[in-house]
Amino acid sequence: MSTDVIGMIECRPGARLWGPDDEDSVWQAAIDLFLLNRGNSYDGLACLFGVRNSFGFRPLAEGRGFPHDASDGLHGDFAAYGGPDDVHGTTWLTWAELAEVDWQETDASGTRSRASAAGAGSDWGRVWSVMRVLSEVHGAENVRLVVWFH
Repeated sequence: MSTDVIGMIECRPGARLWGPDDEDSVWQAAIDLFLLNRGNSYDGLACLFGVRNSFGFRPLAEGRGFPHDASDGLHGDFAAYGGPDDVHGTTWLTWAELAEVDWQETDASGTRSRASAAGAGSDWGRVWSVMRVLSEVHGAENVRLVVWFH
């Protein structure tokens, strides 16, 4: 049985203008992952989120759950997939965290790097490009990818 990744990039435009604690600094839905993702390479899912991690990667963002401050758009998408009763592995990752990743770190065998599994040259490259551009406008800590698996 296959594992599908579903999710959305969100940004928090008001945080850069008024600060992250301002009442108007809420997360906004930016773009659905479906529009950027061409497939489910399991090495990328393992490297990033610890899902199907037979490769032995140290996951970047495993099992963080659904963000308590998620945008209305993200809440709607999550509910459409059945919410916590019908999905698994819900987690999120900010652009600030991705910018600090050692993309040369390898899996347990030492043969596959993070860059080959989920770097800029992989199918995840389009996602990283969108997040990078949004972070240039809104700040790296105010852009995140939220995902779950079905």
